Amino acid sequence: MAGTAQRRNLGTALTREESYVDGKLTHTAFVSLAILTFITFVGNFTQLQLSAALPSIVDEFGINVTTGQWLTSVFQLVMGVMVPLTAFLTRRFSTRQIVIVSMAVFTLGSVCAWLAPSFLMLLFGRVLEAIGTGVMWPVLQITVFSIFPLSRRGAAMGMVGIAMSVAPAIGPTLGGLQTDANGWRSIFLTLTVIGAVSLVAACLWLHNFGEHDATARADFFSVALSILGFGGLMFGFTNIENYPFSNPMVWASMLVGLVGIVWFVVRQVHRAHIYKESVAGTATSAAGAAPEPPLLDLGVLRNRSFTVGTLTASLAFFAFSSILVIMPLYIQNDRGFSATMSGLIMLPGAIGQCISQLFGGKALDRFGARPVALFGAIVLTVGTIGMSLISSDTWIWWVSICQFVRQIGMGSLLMPITTWSLNCLEPEEISAGSAVTNTARQVAGAMGAPILVILMETFTAVRHASGVDLIAANIFGIQWALRISAALCLIMVFLVACGVRGNGAGSAHDVTRRALARLRK
Repeated sequence: MAGTAQRRNLGTALTREESYVDGKLTHTAFVSLAILTFITFVGNFTQLQLSAALPSIVDEFGINVTTGQWLTSVFQLVMGVMVPLTAFLTRRFSTRQIVIVSMAVFTLGSVCAWLAPSFLMLLFGRVLEAIGTGVMWPVLQITVFSIFPLSRRGAAMGMVGIAMSVAPAIGPTLGGLQTDANGWRSIFLTLTVIGAVSLVAACLWLHNFGEHDATARADFFSVALSILGFGGLMFGFTNIENYPFSNPMVWASMLVGLVGIVWFVVRQVHRAHIYKESVAGTATSAAGAAPEPPLLDLGVLRNRSFTVGTLTASLAFFAFSSILVIMPLYIQNDRGFSATMSGLIMLPGAIGQCISQLFGGKALDRFGARPVALFGAIVLTVGTIGMSLISSDTWIWWVSICQFVRQIGMGSLLMPITTWSLNCLEPEEISAGSAVTNTARQVAGAMGAPILVILMETFTAVRHASGVDLIAANIFGIQWALRISAALCLIMVFLVACGVRGNGAGSAHDVTRRALARLRK
């Protein structure tokens, strides 16, 4: 069977029987899964790699920090838009088609960013990179579920999850090293080479998994609405620093964004209603064909537990992502350390998150979601409060210690709360719930950086106007941004303490009940 799987044509989808034999992956399936995991790792790694290089980019193009952080925020925003689109892409196209086109787009984006003569071209390159990698994590999840039997999916997703959590954490460190050694453009030269190698590997060795329907259709108008809504809102927030709120660049952009978001939500609810009627056999589309499912089935938010989990995870991304943008500014601009040092100072956080991801699954099985997530939320809050105590003469490794603590908390919070919230849905709602929660988290992460950076610069400007020198004023602004982030973390503590309850899958009570049932057998 293994030999047959290896001889299969690349364009033919591998079945589970051809991918998983005698308790282990066949060589063909292992190579394909390794390629998918590596590409997904690169995408997550790229997401925050520019954090340490941001001060250099701001100086070279003569832009402000709020504009510069779009390089990170727009990446997260585009990835957030791509996540719900993945449901259509995996129905319509094969694994190889998705991956090969994605890596071609990613490589093109890296070339544009590497050779960018202006900030707009650099931003365009980042958008292409995000489009190329935004679909990879859902595609990898679907592939794992199509290959592994139910009894092995948890362990497989756990190993993949560790790689995915470490990738964005080490991105700033390697980005800082490259920036100091060869300038920020070397980052994109490296990504261009990696993209080209990944593209060749996908063409030569990647197999298809699962079947696809070449006649499937997507609601691209909903995609346009999501881009218009969230993009407009972010554009308005970004312009607050350069224009008064009365300027149309601010209020009109925000208004367009809000209208787009409301329209998007209403359209998803309406299409979900039509689709459910069609499934029940009582409705067809205007063209006479069966309606397609909505881009995002927001009906899952009627489940209170799922909503609590999604809101908590979104707040965590909002508060967490912004710190990875703000702290390199403090380390480099206010304290005078290099981009390399900035990356090294933030590196222990990757170790912390790896530890919490490794043991979080075992703790979840043993104690249930509530105590583990509550521990994570409290630790994340403590670490953020500790980081808000920084000053002009703080021991610089205090930042590293606090980031280590914060990422221990982040790893302990996200996995249990997400697992619990999805387990509270019906089996047929899991796919929709996964799309909704992943989209919400990406959008929250994209919004967190510009909002807290704007607040930081507002506090800085007020302090500087009172006669305080610029560095001291900037540290004051960073302190208050961190305090706001800590307040959001405290809200997460209350959400977990009050909202993660009940006998649903993932609760401590349910885990105990299942354990007792196994003992009675």
